[in-house]
Amino acid sequence: MTQAFDIVVLGGGTGGYIAAIRAAQLGKTVAIVERDKLGGTCLHRGCIPSKALLRSAEVYANTLDGDRFGVETASVQLNFSKVQSRKLGVVEQLHRGIQYLMSKHKIAVFYGNGRLLSPSIFSPRSGQVSVELSDDEIVTLVPDKLIIATGSRPRNLPGLETDGRYILNSDHALELEELPESMVIIGGGVIGVEWASMLHDFGVKVTIVEYAPRLLPTEDADISKEMERLLKKRGVEVLTGALVLPETVNITEGRVQLNLEHKGEQKSLMADKVLVSVGRQANVEGIGLLENTDVKIENGVIRVNEFMQTNVSHIYAIGDVNGGLQLAHVAGHEGIIAVEHASGLHPHTFNAHQVPRCVYTRPEAASLGQTEQQAKDAGHDVVVGRVPFTAIGKALVHGEADGFVKVIADKKTNDILGVHMIGAHVTDYISEAALAQLLDATPWEVGQAIHPHPTLSEALGEAMLAIDGRAIGI
Repeated sequence: MTQAFDIVVLGGGTGGYIAAIRAAQLGKTVAIVERDKLGGTCLHRGCIPSKALLRSAEVYANTLDGDRFGVETASVQLNFSKVQSRKLGVVEQLHRGIQYLMSKHKIAVFYGNGRLLSPSIFSPRSGQVSVELSDDEIVTLVPDKLIIATGSRPRNLPGLETDGRYILNSDHALELEELPESMVIIGGGVIGVEWASMLHDFGVKVTIVEYAPRLLPTEDADISKEMERLLKKRGVEVLTGALVLPETVNITEGRVQLNLEHKGEQKSLMADKVLVSVGRQANVEGIGLLENTDVKIENGVIRVNEFMQTNVSHIYAIGDVNGGLQLAHVAGHEGIIAVEHASGLHPHTFNAHQVPRCVYTRPEAASLGQTEQQAKDAGHDVVVGRVPFTAIGKALVHGEADGFVKVIADKKTNDILGVHMIGAHVTDYISEAALAQLLDATPWEVGQAIHPHPTLSEALGEAMLAIDGRAIGI
């Protein structure tokens, strides 16, 4: 069976289904091919389930700390099976919402393994998609334009293969039926520190092992320093500049033992489980891309231009598979750009410095644009405005006054180069900085905007005013 569509999307994750909806809005006939469930990694194995667990961990930790707020609790117990049930409920509700949107926009959804085909009698171009459905039926989709949105998967550490029982990746960790007493997390990037924060709040003894000299190595150095300080303050052991020796891993009496090199010496660690969190790799294999098309692959990702178009003009690639920032909101935005360009429109493109980055630890971190070091390396005459949350009334009321807001600007041009925050709920107002960046606002203009009192967002307004030495509260 062969069916023709204006646009076929291979992969029904965040980027894929957003691209499909935008195409339908433009009047296109659209099909999505998804081998598992609509929503992809973000909904089922990433953003949403992990944040649901983080929220439960936060509530548990705050309840245990209730006496500080005058709330006395005689007995507090954690029911981890209910935690997991709530997580699944949130995921399922959102999953139903995506299914409804597919129906609303009359988008055809084909559940099965999709594979790109070489030119055939049905089409003189590559990019047809053969879909093996669950009943073993084969359907061939012939698109005018194809969007590849196959996402990514957890990366393995060579010599330390995950088994889902003792050595876990983030997919495995989300499905834990009970909490271990101890966990070693290999990797101190975003996913690693989020899991460390969550597990510690659940009462697990946590050790983070990071090869780089600091946690969150791609973020501003001041954010990394504060994150490490706060995690250590809570009782998380942090080992940076540490090299794991995979050949030393040994399962002994139901526990994992491994060695690492740290500060010129070997150190031995033992825990109930090990979580490998060393990044993700693009899903470019097994879809016929390498065998049946001329699409260029570089360093394991699909090469695209600013419109997400590959070197094969009718084939686009969005999300993690194209090697950009591995963030759900980036994938969705790229999907819209790809569809609009494929439809003959002239979409507004973006660069990495316009993308908010969020870390959902306790407290949270959020950032946008260049770090202070990156700005200096680029030749900018840098001026920094910084405001601690101890100066913000709502932070003291909230009971979490750790952290700060840091704004980096160019002294000569007054351009905002970067915004970096660490503190309670900062992910909820980094978007103000993103809007300022998009509209090319100056720190003075953002500082002139009236920020309601008392709110945590006052810290951003004050940090913007601090660029010119005009902050009121510091």
